[in-house]
Amino acid sequence: MTEACSLTPEEITALFTRADGHYHFARWGRPIVPIVFGVQEETLQIMKGALEAVVALSGHKLAETDPELGANLMIFFFRDWQELLEVPNLDHMLPGLQDLVVRLDDAGATHYRTFRFDDQGAIRACFSFVRMDEAMAEVPAETIALGQAVQMILAWGSEAWAAQSPLGLARGAAVLRPEVAALIAASYDPVMPPVADEAAHALRLFARANLMREKAEAASARMVQDMAEAKLAPKN
Repeated sequence: MTEACSLTPEEITALFTRADGHYHFARWGRPIVPIVFGVQEETLQIMKGALEAVVALSGHKLAETDPELGANLMIFFFRDWQELLEVPNLDHMLPGLQDLVVRLDDAGATHYRTFRFDDQGAIRACFSFVRMDEAMAEVPAETIALGQAVQMILAWGSEAWAAQSPLGLARGAAVLRPEVAALIAASYDPVMPPVADEAAHALRLFARANLMREKAEAASARMVQDMAEAKLAPKN
């Protein structure tokens, strides 16, 4: 993996800029309770390892159940967008599901993600959908899992990671780029607010990320080992 460099304040601002041009930052305001649909047990273990690694990096928490929703992070893998219309009660959780499916199908989209927020504006739920077309089927499960974990940990802007992936390679395995790891860790620092609408917040993130860079680099390196152990863990 190439030597890490810090994200600039301008790059951080862009990562949290919405389609309307406004800056908006939000992190999770409650423990994350994930559930994954449409994968085999081996892939489920890889997903579990990636989610655990990214949440541990952030300093946030996973939990067994959410008192309001049961599970508040739902990740769906499938081959055809139309399959979502057959998922029980999904239309209640996602109003306008049928129109959304038509739009995504017509666009040939391979993924879609949407967040729900609490009264303070922090993340309370995330729904992530991944259509496994032929190209996606060629991507290693570890890469997809880590990418999903990164994408759900913060409410990124509409164009975040469009130009460059948050992942890199180390010894042939997908890892979180250290500067991105530092940004995620800084975002969950207790001194930072869970929600922010002013672009000046990006300057604070930049300063905190630089302070936490060494710790984040070590955590990023540990991810490789943690995910490898999750993949090799015995199945119940």
